[in-house]
Amino acid sequence: MPEDFKTLRVTAEGPVLRVQLDTPETGNALSGRVLDELLTVLAALDDDPGIRVLVLSGAGDNFCLGGERSEFAELLAAAPGGAGLHALGNKARRVCDALATTHAVTIARLHGGVIGAGLGLAIFCDLRVGADTCRFRMPELGLGVPPAWGGVLPRLLAESGAAKVRELILTADNFDAVRAAELSILHKVVPEDELDSTIVRWTKPLVRRSPAALRSAKVMLNAYAGAARLADASLFDAELLTASVSAAQAARAR
Repeated sequence: MPEDFKTLRVTAEGPVLRVQLDTPETGNALSGRVLDELLTVLAALDDDPGIRVLVLSGAGDNFCLGGERSEFAELLAAAPGGAGLHALGNKARRVCDALATTHAVTIARLHGGVIGAGLGLAIFCDLRVGADTCRFRMPELGLGVPPAWGGVLPRLLAESGAAKVRELILTADNFDAVRAAELSILHKVVPEDELDSTIVRWTKPLVRRSPAALRSAKVMLNAYAGAARLADASLFDAELLTASVSAAQAARAR
């Protein structure tokens, strides 16, 4: 990887690329800078067919506590019309699309808090393993905004089902790793000290698979998942995020 990253720790171990969110002081919040660096990694990955598996993790006590909400106010102050927020929303969508469509098999290694946009980032990975102490939440409605980040809502609906996702969104309740597995948000739940060994068990056979077969399988899985939707309303996520945050800021200012 050509960049000197400020918010990520990126290491290659043969065919496995490890990408760690590395701003533990913010709970690995997903700022515009983090998204930029993730886009750089994923673009470079497209040019490196030797990488077969990408493992996404978080430094410190949490995987990711969501979007960097303080940045929303800064972007609105800098561009009251919402151009900065709109660009941030589109950037989140590009990151999630790139995670879903990269040729590498993507694995989310989850621990601590997996909240909001952090859950969104994880759900776009192909495989997800979480520590039995993980805690999850979709808090957006409690913050006065819709779940409009990166296309997370249709992805969650596809993975977990409409009735279950409706409960998550409307109640904004915390839930644990066992519940996350029941919702297919996690494929495996293990003690935290077994996260890495679980990933190794997944990775060993994956790196022996035919690259062309893996790539074709991912394309097919994404295509069949997308075929269930007549239209992808998440294309409006950036507009919804901009409008709702602008409205919330205006209400607080009154």
